[in-house]
Amino acid sequence: MIRKLGSGKYRLYSRKRDPKTGRRRNLGNLRHARRRAEARARGPVLQARRLANVARSSPIRRKTAARRPAKSKRRWSGAVTRNSNALDLDAKVFTRGSSRQVAASLKRSAERSKRRKASPYQSAMSMLNFYINRAGKNLPARQRAVLQRAKTELRKAFGRA
Repeated sequence: MIRKLGSGKYRLYSRKRDPKTGRRRNLGNLRHARRRAEARARGPVLQARRLANVARSSPIRRKTAARRPAKSKRRWSGAVTRNSNALDLDAKVFTRGSSRQVAASLKRSAERSKRRKASPYQSAMSMLNFYINRAGKNLPARQRAVLQRAKTELRKAFGRA
């Protein structure tokens, strides 16, 4: 619902009334509300044409498009797992079926790496936790259990259990 204000501007209100207050919700001032109101009164064909023209020139459309993340930034966690700057991981290390194999591979990678900043134990454990936390939603329960057991195996391998 569109109403003309005393200042000459137009304001859009929701069609439905709030059951508690009995009032319509204020949806904000509209720059082109008058055109939309006229188009609505003329019929659906003209309305569609008018709305298409308004949508093209509307600054709101441009802002929402600018906020979307770039495609390259959307899957950064997978890139970290593949191209870690701290560890040179074996291929498909986190998909192995045995928690001991995962822990042994992480320990081997952490001890060989010369680029890590922390201790080998911290680097290996943080990479394992990172993978569990980032891929946790998509991991099958069985593989998540293997990786959780790998934490215990990693502690044992480094003598911290």
